[in-house]
Amino acid sequence: MDSIREKVKNVFHNMPTVRYVTLRYLTYIVIGWLLLSLPISQIHVVSAIDNLFTSASAVSTTGLVTVNVSEQYTLFGQIVILLLIQLGGLGYMTFSSFVLLSRGEELSLVRRDMTSTVFSIPKRIDIKRFVPKVVIFTFLFEAMGALLLYVVFQAQGVANAEWNAIFHSVSAFCTAGFSTFGNNLESFTGNYPVCIIMMVLAYAGAMGFIICIDVSDRLIGRTKRISVTSKMILSTTLILSALGTFIILLSEPSIKNMPFDEMILTSLFQSMTAMTTVGYNTVPIGALAKATILILTIFMVIGASPSGTGGGIKSTTFMTIMGQIRAVLRGKTQVKMFKRILPPERVSLAVSIAAYYIIVLMVGGFFLLLSENATSDVILFESASALGTVGLSMGLTPSLTLFGKIMITLMMYIGRLGPLTFGLALFYSRFEEVENIDYSGDKDDHDVNL
Repeated sequence: MDSIREKVKNVFHNMPTVRYVTLRYLTYIVIGWLLLSLPISQIHVVSAIDNLFTSASAVSTTGLVTVNVSEQYTLFGQIVILLLIQLGGLGYMTFSSFVLLSRGEELSLVRRDMTSTVFSIPKRIDIKRFVPKVVIFTFLFEAMGALLLYVVFQAQGVANAEWNAIFHSVSAFCTAGFSTFGNNLESFTGNYPVCIIMMVLAYAGAMGFIICIDVSDRLIGRTKRISVTSKMILSTTLILSALGTFIILLSEPSIKNMPFDEMILTSLFQSMTAMTTVGYNTVPIGALAKATILILTIFMVIGASPSGTGGGIKSTTFMTIMGQIRAVLRGKTQVKMFKRILPPERVSLAVSIAAYYIIVLMVGGFFLLLSENATSDVILFESASALGTVGLSMGLTPSLTLFGKIMITLMMYIGRLGPLTFGLALFYSRFEEVENIDYSGDKDDHDVNL
């Protein structure tokens, strides 16, 4: 027995980190599936595939659901979902590493590699400093969000204000998009306190923990400037938020009868919800114009930022590709970002990530077109939402066939890992962080730390 246990231990110890991460998330999904299948978790009987779908959606922090969470799952079931969301957003390894560090113990090489892989952290950041800041940053935002939402919900007479506040705060920060309200956040259209709180939580989670580390280091004087990674994240987030708001404001007819300030808030919220991949909506998604749906689909593909809780190809990958396009149009052979030269292999890698992502998106969409009775734009939107771990739906999710549910479940799982990471876990034995581009801030453009 001991020899078998030792062999199993050696297998996992020698397993490539990326493959270990892949199996770890799969383990979360299976455990969540079993817990949600318990009678204590269900108000009414929920099928095995729907429980699996919900578990995968929670772990992948997506938010797509085939059943109504508040009507089908008991408080215990909802707590299970919330814990799966938190595990999916941060990971078990982060929590356990935090406990070890708080006891004064050292982290093993496996734990360091796991954390670096999950969060795509640059090599310059010390894991021992990173983990505590991630946990503190997370719980601080979630606690503040829950408190503020409770005050608002209580004042507006929302039932179970305490639980709903906690649930939506954690879900928003982890960009999960799960809601205990049957119509998502459509009852809060134009509600400034709720919308602003949810947006702050989603932006904080989506922009990622690198921003937290960089800003805190800059404030205490540890560094003279924030990294180029943070500059890329901040600039992309700002530009896309403004651009998306402007386009939706001009092109979406369903909001034209709203007061102008409410039109701006609604446009900003829907732009934010696709870009951060949080997946909440204050207006019915199925009723939006095709132009708006296209913009939201593009934003879902771009997604959030490295080291954050959101999905997509990531803002840094998108900005690198834009830099490559700009260089080609100007006849340049080098790609520069904020006066730093990007190594050619990183530019090539960014293009590969985006191309591989689009291939997986198209393959998933193709199979859904074969199995589902829906138009191509609805299928593309649903596929982008699943792979980007967004959670927005034009109404297709509840009516998915068995095959469709399996396909969306697989796409959510791949989206949480990252399509390239999933492919590497299947076919390669070595893996390096590929989604994050980091610079040490050296003045020598040819001596950048990646």
